Amino acid sequence: MIEKGQKVKIHYTGTLDDGNQFDSSAGRDPLEFEMGAGMVIPGFETGVVDMAVGEKKSIHIPSEEAYGEKREDMVMDFERGQLPEGLEPEVGMGLQMQGPQGQPVPVQIIAVAEENITIDANHPLAGQNLNFELELVSVD
Repeated sequence: MIEKGQKVKIHYTGTLDDGNQFDSSAGRDPLEFEMGAGMVIPGFETGVVDMAVGEKKSIHIPSEEAYGEKREDMVMDFERGQLPEGLEPEVGMGLQMQGPQGQPVPVQIIAVAEENITIDANHPLAGQNLNFELELVSVD
């Protein structure tokens, strides 16, 4: 059992339920995080907690234990005049807004009209179940 506060290194490949891969540590250093520090989504920690070094396993994380469900209140319209000068908005374009405490919030343009643009501030994986192939490399 891996204890809270221990640092783990893990190789992973993440896929959606349709089999599309969204992330992987293949070809780079393993992911390193501290257990219980909130550095990864809750379902990921739950899947790792009982692993042994060298062990491989597959886990399925429902959306509520990953990035949550898509929230309609995170989809907003803005006047095009609020965009930086010279920026030509396109559907799929990523932008960065400021959150209430000044933190950067990544958003994506999902619609462009004459006067307005519509942005989505949901995490790109919100509403998605996630699947991971894991291999525990080390525990410190």
